[in-house]
Amino acid sequence: MPRKDLHKEPFDESTIAKLEMFEDYAQEWIPTFVMSDYSSIQIFDFFAGTGYDKNGIPGSPIRILNKIKEQIGHIFQRKVKVRLYLNEFDKEKYDQLKDACKCYLQENTDVERAIEISYLNEDFDAVFNKLLPRIKESPALVYLDQNGIKFLSEKYFSELEKTRQTDFLYFVSSSYFWRFGDKESFKIHLDIDMTKAKENPYKFIHRSIIEQIRQRLPRNTGLKLYPFSLKKGANIHGIIFGASHTRAVDKFLRIAWKRSPINGDANFDIDDDELKRQGLLFDNPTLTKIESFQRKVTEKVLNGEVSNNKELFDYTLSEGHIGEHAAEVLKEMKRRSEIDYDGRSPLVTYENVYSKRKRIVTYRIPK
Repeated sequence: MPRKDLHKEPFDESTIAKLEMFEDYAQEWIPTFVMSDYSSIQIFDFFAGTGYDKNGIPGSPIRILNKIKEQIGHIFQRKVKVRLYLNEFDKEKYDQLKDACKCYLQENTDVERAIEISYLNEDFDAVFNKLLPRIKESPALVYLDQNGIKFLSEKYFSELEKTRQTDFLYFVSSSYFWRFGDKESFKIHLDIDMTKAKENPYKFIHRSIIEQIRQRLPRNTGLKLYPFSLKKGANIHGIIFGASHTRAVDKFLRIAWKRSPINGDANFDIDDDELKRQGLLFDNPTLTKIESFQRKVTEKVLNGEVSNNKELFDYTLSEGHIGEHAAEVLKEMKRRSEIDYDGRSPLVTYENVYSKRKRIVTYRIPK
């Protein structure tokens, strides 16, 4: 499978959407750890590219530097060292990358003083194994923006799963699996059961891949994986987000639902929810993704499977939703006297469930 050179032409809409999600998550991740009790944090961009596209649109390295700049006051105040690792295998792109970053840092000397930056010009497999011990040292944000499937392998997921302070965003050329997933050249990297994957329509291929990867994780794993599908013409690609910490999952899902309020996991109407809302898809009314989730919440609360805000918040994240979607249901159920709880809010938030000032609210079913 030939590898397309993304930097010989301007970033397209799908690529920009991907970069914006990377950027949005960095914006949430950096201050979280800067304001914690860590002396250093690390960001790894293993497929960094040239820094900008041909029209000057920033790629991931410059976007990372911008997000560091936004937190520069806190970084200095808390005396946190930010270590940034940028790898680009192509020598010409590597030289452009260094030039782009050095120009940025010359114009932003405060950022230059706040970071330790390492430029690497190595094959991904070699540099990943070399840097893995460093990834495990302190909180790490890892970008894996590979193009194609050569570097999509179970061994990388396995190593990342073993870490406990690492969040990652892994770009996947998912549509290639639909066309070539049965070929040995693909299976040697990631063996996806394509018969099973093709039980669903093509547009769900990214979801299908993530579901199979999830099933291969250790039974007791703390790692949570979430998809975000990206449509580019007829192709479906996507991002795999991975993290072990509940707060990280909550932050990513909020970013995803803000970017895609209709489904939270695609930059297009993957579930035909607009047609469902208009009643145009089938003769009988069909529930949207949010409505279907909210019906499940109602059932679980009424049958006693979910009895407090912690159980509800955990269930909400496991279903790929945000707390507001569940809170809407609880408020309506209380209004209808189907349940009762103290206070005005069901408190389905990370802060109320997991922070130091946590408040656990019990949901009671009137007799």
